[in-house]
Amino acid sequence: MGDILATEADLLGMIKEYLNFEEFEETVQTFDKECKTKGKLVSKPRGSALRDSKTRVIQEDLLSSFDDGDHKVFFDLWAENIPSAVKDSDDEAQNLEFYLRIHFTVYPLRTHPSRQDRAEFEERIFLFKQYLETRGSALSQTTEFLPYYALPFVPNPTIHPSFKDLFQDSWMPQLKDKLEKFLSVTLKSSKIPRLLTLYVSFFSMQQLQLQLAESERRISSYVRKCNKVKADYHNLIGITAELVDSLEATVSGKMISPEYLQSVCVRLFSSQMRQSAVQSTDFTRPGTVRTTHNHSYFSRPRPKEVPMLPSLDYDKLKNDLVVGSDRLKCLLLQALRWRITRSLPGEQRDTVLQAYISNDLLQRYSTNKKAVLHLMKSANEVVRQYTARLINAFASLAEGRIYLSQIPILVKLLTETLRREEKDSMTRENVLVALQKLSLRRSQQTAMIEDDLIGWLVDELQDSDCLSDYTLEYSAALLMNLCLRTKGKRKCAENAKHVLKVLTDLLGHENHEIRPYVNGALYSILCIPSVRQEAKEMSVEEILRCYNREENPDLNRQIEFIIKQLNSGDEEGPESDDEEEEDDNDEDLMEIELDKEEILQPQQRELSGETLLTTEYLGIMTNMMKVKRKSTPLACPNIDEPLQRPVTPSSHRNAG
Repeated sequence: MGDILATEADLLGMIKEYLNFEEFEETVQTFDKECKTKGKLVSKPRGSALRDSKTRVIQEDLLSSFDDGDHKVFFDLWAENIPSAVKDSDDEAQNLEFYLRIHFTVYPLRTHPSRQDRAEFEERIFLFKQYLETRGSALSQTTEFLPYYALPFVPNPTIHPSFKDLFQDSWMPQLKDKLEKFLSVTLKSSKIPRLLTLYVSFFSMQQLQLQLAESERRISSYVRKCNKVKADYHNLIGITAELVDSLEATVSGKMISPEYLQSVCVRLFSSQMRQSAVQSTDFTRPGTVRTTHNHSYFSRPRPKEVPMLPSLDYDKLKNDLVVGSDRLKCLLLQALRWRITRSLPGEQRDTVLQAYISNDLLQRYSTNKKAVLHLMKSANEVVRQYTARLINAFASLAEGRIYLSQIPILVKLLTETLRREEKDSMTRENVLVALQKLSLRRSQQTAMIEDDLIGWLVDELQDSDCLSDYTLEYSAALLMNLCLRTKGKRKCAENAKHVLKVLTDLLGHENHEIRPYVNGALYSILCIPSVRQEAKEMSVEEILRCYNREENPDLNRQIEFIIKQLNSGDEEGPESDDEEEEDDNDEDLMEIELDKEEILQPQQRELSGETLLTTEYLGIMTNMMKVKRKSTPLACPNIDEPLQRPVTPSSHRNAG
């Protein structure tokens, strides 16, 4: 009985400790009152007094070494007791550490202003310089800290106007006050209550048990496969020995009957071949068994069951994407994208996409300015970026491109974002790549050309050295796709000199991956007589012949085609804007870049990814599997000729 009461008191103590940790003050008061009323003992959590005492000692030692200017003791305690996640990721901690480094560096000049302990100062200024070159380099772009990067090079900081604040009487107490507040919060938050520790341990144990069960299942499967391989091996050894004996008998002049060979084949392919198939084989023709049955035995695909992801409540999802906090929006956008990028290709991924489309995740026909698609105009940069990433994921799949092409405002929205975002923005990169994939479809090409995207692309490519290889490749490929249309060619003809100058300059770019797209664009626009005339005046043929000397026969032949186009007659090439079937070749273009450089990381105890979706947004029967249209890839282009059909860099690489 005593053990039970002790355990109960210990459990109640852990509950109280957790409520205090989460600052449920009124709940704690009610809890204490009810425990007293019922006569329940509440033990103080084990080790809490000792832990509190230790925390106070650490805090006092840090503040004492701050007052004494003892930088070695201070930063040893700092490194040992401040969690790495806080030191390396928290802006407040990094800013505070920067000022603390300055404090300890100039401390000898503050304490001995008359004689100024130069030797001590020189040692500390050397350590500060090392800090600036390592951990402190992250703050070098921050205006607040920029002047202090000159501190190691100033002979006497005490009289320099940029550093006069460091030697004011108020500077050190203000910094100490910030330090005390930081330590009280940080050292307190590191005390994880035992109840939470037990829960985490239990959850981890469950995960380990699941992993162990899965590992045991796999081991069992592998053991069965291994035993089968062993049995097949012994069977083959026996058959091989019999066949060697038969061969020896044949050499001696003895005949081998077809029935004997038939029995060998039955034993060799017993699980893959039926008697009817054996009887239909012509054993009098050498090689027929090997060419017919071996092929079917080894090449027959084995069906594999793929689990479907749980259904979701899309009404609740769309509502929270519109009215939720910016952080919730980002977490949901990330989780929805991961469902596409991390699902298994085939039925599982197709089901995910069809669920998004059938439940109209992006609200394609909505005129409400608070629709999901309008998150592209959010004031929050991360929301815009993660919306662009999700749209890019949609555009990576053939069915997704069909869905996106049904959104009337999409191209306009994306091109506006493209023009508005900074050059090195991840949002702009994802928008550009999504537009490039959408340019496989004629309707989207038309919208882009009418929105003067060609002019924007040419201006961007003029400053190609400022673009990443990834952005450069997709920009060149998008320009080529738009130039394949007659409307696009005529748009280029309006400023032919500028377009030709940019394209011929790109031929000499160090990134040779863009050459097929540049060649394709040149070949297309040179079918316009006015462009050909401008090219001749600019001596484009001579420029092309310079690049024709490189040791790449495929590109050399493409350049010959371009020169031939340049020197063709005055008539304009055939129209390419007639009504015909969409160019999109139904190919899926999923890339690893869709999930690169994730800036959104879940905080402690914060749900994210699939866990967030299946915990908060579980639905009923919203997955609607639709038979995927059979892919009809376009005929592979002749590598001798410039590209003349819309492509994306990923599909072009795969075709190559």
